[in-house]
Parts: sequence; structure tokens; C-alpha cells
Amino acid sequence: MNKLDQLFEQFYNQALEDSIKAVGPVERKLTLKMTLLNLLGDFSNLEENMVLSEPHIIEKKDFGDYTRELLILPITDILEIKMYILTPNKEAQSYPSVLALHGHGYGVKEIVGLKENGEEDEGSEGIHQHFAVKLVKRGLKVFAPEVIGFGERMLTRDLEIGKQNSCEAMATNLLMEGKTLAGLRVWEARQLLNYMESRTDVKNIGMMGFSGGALVTAYTAALDTRVNATVLTGFTNTFKGSIMSMRHCIDNYVPGILNYAELPEWISLISPRALFIEAGINDPLFPNQYVKEAVTGIEEAYASRPEKFSYDMFEGTHEISGRKAYDWLIDQLS
Repeated sequence: MNKLDQLFEQFYNQALEDSIKAVGPVERKLTLKMTLLNLLGDFSNLEENMVLSEPHIIEKKDFGDYTRELLILPITDILEIKMYILTPNKEAQSYPSVLALHGHGYGVKEIVGLKENGEEDEGSEGIHQHFAVKLVKRGLKVFAPEVIGFGERMLTRDLEIGKQNSCEAMATNLLMEGKTLAGLRVWEARQLLNYMESRTDVKNIGMMGFSGGALVTAYTAALDTRVNATVLTGFTNTFKGSIMSMRHCIDNYVPGILNYAELPEWISLISPRALFIEAGINDPLFPNQYVKEAVTGIEEAYASRPEKFSYDMFEGTHEISGRKAYDWLIDQLS
């Protein structure tokens, strides 16, 4: 370790030392939730132009055991969200439902069983494992939006040059305005929870996210108690062990967040509601030794409700597994 390494180690340690405040656990939890809202950025101005329009259904396809719809949901006068809704083909007045968020890649098509060109994907399921399809086939109604910055929800300048996403462009612009891309994505996720809650065929809402989608899922579930059960895959770690130790997309970074708590404590804000952590043992982006460290910290937050927390470290890399997570989610929401 050279002197510059020591300097940045000192910065890290000082941030954590400054974050420790002499308050009780309940007060600290409430303070952290308010702090998280502030750190993510203020998007309340968007709420001045909200619209109540019904979604525009673009296509509907029946797969026998489930139906997949593609729709465009207006949120404000200029902001709309592309989303797939997967519904089990079984008679029911309402279904336990999941908001499913994809990670980096070519967008929401990766989790609903489509290739980038829109064709049905009968081949390799990739790191996302078509997890929205896996969930609907188990009886859950799945809402799968295109996360802003990916797929068809990119800036013109990035689409024109063939970039894979607009994370850098969106994040840097928002940072200059005192906001974050994580904050905008969380704000959108909460609008989708509003939409889900308004539907009569939805009950017991959960969330599942992978990688960058898990970041949005974690912060949304921490702030919004309507999320009854949460699955995080390919994300749970420490800041120091993951995004501070190697190159990650800029959408992971929230200015000042380490001055208040390390990542395990932010995730622990979800407690005592149900939480499942899934991690590949050989994930190079979120190293397993720090997953274990994070899980130990999160377990402490669930000491009074241990039945609400579970995890699975599977043989794999940066990818979805679902070998235990899918059934766990069904158990929690059914």
C-alpha cells in the first residue's frame, strides 16, 4: 500500500467514523430513510405535471400458461414508461405481484424472454435468466419496466452512436443539477408501485432486481413499505468491497452516501419486511467475501424477525440463479 492508497483508506475510515451518531436504532433508521431521500435527489417537480391517462397497450401474446402484454404507461406530460406485464393464465381475482427490474444489458427484453431485436429467445437465457418468465410460470403477476437509460429509453445522442445505455450521460447531467440517476430510477419505481396498487388484480406486492436493478430495488424497498418482500441478486456487498474497489457504472454512485452508512445498513432499512439475498460465489463485480460481510450485518437487523431474512450463495458469477429465491418470493407473497 503506497501513500496515496493510505490517503484514500483514511478518507474511507473518516467517513464511517463521522457517520456514527449517538442515537437509538429507531431514530437512526428514520434519519437514514430521510437522508436517503435527500441524497438521491429531489424529483418532486415532476409531480407537478402528472397525468392520469390509461396505459396504451401495444401488443398482447398468449403463451398458454401465461399472457404477456407490452404497454406504454404515461407518468407525466413528457415522461412515459415502457413495460411488459406477464399474467398467469389461471382464473383468479387477484395475484401476488412483483415489480421486476433488469440490470445492465439490452434492456427489459432480457428478462421477458426476448432477443434484442424483439424475436422470441429460445436459446441461452443469459445472466438475467428470463427471470420475469420464471416468476410468472410460478403463479406471480409480473410488472417488468424498461429502466430509464436502457433499451428504447435512451437519449438520442447515445442511440445515434450505438451506445449500450445512457447511464453516463444521464447521471452526469443529473449530478450537475444536484440529483442522481439512482434517484430518478427509484422515483419511477415508486410511480409504478402506485400503478400496481391501483389495479384490482394485484395483491401483496414484492420486488426483485438484478445488479443495477437490485440497487434500485434495494433503495425503493427501503423507502416504500408497500414492498412486502424483496429479492436482491448480484448487488449486496459493501461499498468498499465493490464500487469503491473497481470500475463500475456511474449509476451506482450516490454522492455523500458513505458519510452516513455503509451499504449493508442501507439495505437493512428494508427490515423487518421480508428480504432475500442471492449472490454468485464467483461474482467478480461484487466479491463474495464482502457479500458474507454484508449478510452478517443485515442478519443483525433481522435479529428479532430472523424468519424474514434468507440468502443463497450459489455456484455462479454475476447472474441470476433463482434456485431458492423464486420459491421464497412465492411463499412470502402468497
